Amino acid sequence: MNASSLTLTKKKHSCIRLERDGRSLVIDPGGFSEEDAAVGADAILVTHEHPDHFDEARLRAGLEHDPAVHLWTLRSVAERLSAAFPGRVHTVGHGDAFSAAGFEVQVHGELHAVIHPDIPRVTNIGFLVDGSVFHPGDALTVPDRPVDTLMLPVMAPWNKISEVIDYVREVKPRRAIDIHDALLTDLARPIYDAQIGGLGGADHSRMTPGDASRL
Repeated sequence: MNASSLTLTKKKHSCIRLERDGRSLVIDPGGFSEEDAAVGADAILVTHEHPDHFDEARLRAGLEHDPAVHLWTLRSVAERLSAAFPGRVHTVGHGDAFSAAGFEVQVHGELHAVIHPDIPRVTNIGFLVDGSVFHPGDALTVPDRPVDTLMLPVMAPWNKISEVIDYVREVKPRRAIDIHDALLTDLARPIYDAQIGGLGGADHSRMTPGDASRL
């Protein structure tokens, strides 16, 4: 892990921006995130093809803003953009490791969580950044190494709160911060805060889009 600290900025839904030493990395600027979520990033990562994580217009905006920006993602997303941005779209999968804009990234996971047995599972990868921050995409993937900050998919059609709590317990991060939260109403948030915070065994918090925190 790099010695200098990371700054996490929460964007809408599952999108986050990580910054260190003047460089930034954005994960999952999907259709529920801000239209300019990827603009200004030095590197972009996408976990899977579902539109709340992968939005082609947002990715194109980020890639067109700066010709030095590269994208790392799985094959189903890379195939949509590689022809338009030759040499700048990289396909990665479980077990891979790479450097992106000065960040060290490891890839964990292979499949999206089960939504329903009748719905085919798409591929999904999670990203562990600088050995510290893990974004699992739409899966409850447990990396084979310690995680300091777990980005926690808190509300989705494929999970329930008991699974979210057990996921925190299994990963054992120092802190868990909510993502995948666009569907979580203000009425439900205190319930989720109390149950995950009380039962998960880790410091649990949520951030308003636009808020930043030094990790």
